[in-house]
Amino acid sequence: MSSSPFYAVRYEPGELWLLDQTALPMEERYVRCRTVEEVARAIETMVVRGAPAIGLAAAYGMCVAARTKEPFESARARLARTRPTAVNLFQALECMCSVEPSAESLEAEAHRLFEEDASASRRIGELGAELVPESATILTHCNAGALATAVLGTALAVIRAAHASGKRVRVFADETRPRLQGARLTAWELMKDGIDVTVIPDGAAAHFIGRGEIDLAVVGADRIARNGDVANKIGTRGVAACMHLADRPFYVAAPWTTFDLSCADGEAIPIEERDGLEVTHIGAEALTAPGAKVRNPAFDVTPAAWVRALITERGVIRAPLAAGISERK
Repeated sequence: MSSSPFYAVRYEPGELWLLDQTALPMEERYVRCRTVEEVARAIETMVVRGAPAIGLAAAYGMCVAARTKEPFESARARLARTRPTAVNLFQALECMCSVEPSAESLEAEAHRLFEEDASASRRIGELGAELVPESATILTHCNAGALATAVLGTALAVIRAAHASGKRVRVFADETRPRLQGARLTAWELMKDGIDVTVIPDGAAAHFIGRGEIDLAVVGADRIARNGDVANKIGTRGVAACMHLADRPFYVAAPWTTFDLSCADGEAIPIEERDGLEVTHIGAEALTAPGAKVRNPAFDVTPAAWVRALITERGVIRAPLAAGISERK
């Protein structure tokens, strides 16, 4: 299972290059960030997204700060304000603050974090592929692929490894409103790898699960609490509920950096609410009546009881999840 033919995050001394995920799949273009503010805005506007990739972007943002002589603490504070739910962001900044604040030391630490995430993705793929039957239709939600990590992804690492091992897999990708990460990003990634993928409306997932057409679901995560509750892209809870009702496996693939053992359960996870324009408009075109009220939570929380297993580089954690998480910390 090789690395992907593109990169979400690449650093050169003093410059962070990000594949602009707002332009995909119609255009593959890279954004160059040469200040902390540019890195922060790229995270906020979802030029870069996915919890591990957000963490890596923030780590390299601190390297940019060192190279451009921006104050260390103000750089850290600005990056910490970008996305509140993705715990990888805060863990990466904590790691960066634990080393000498020189450009060389910070760059070495950021590169270490990158390689650690790449290794985790590969191991998650290997372990997760063992859970996939020889022939399976897999449902996924949002994008948990190479675009969201250093390489390969989390949920998509599982799918890629299963495909590479010769298993006959096809994927149903929820479109994942309102930003359409499934339709725009997951389908694009899997098509590049020659993996059979079908985009479905978010509202169709329950239909296909109810008809018995889905064998398992695998998603990523932005934060996992100590008891196994999982925060992921909005709509994940609905997928998990339907899979639980149908008694079909619902798996979460995530590196250990996505676990937040300071959160006892999902109630303690902060949920980001984004601009209502993401719901009311597609580009400049309005979809709703002027003045319509909007709520736009970016994430929801799936209860641990609905998760068949957590797939991590430290092993597959099965129920009871809380005990398994405690054993591996």
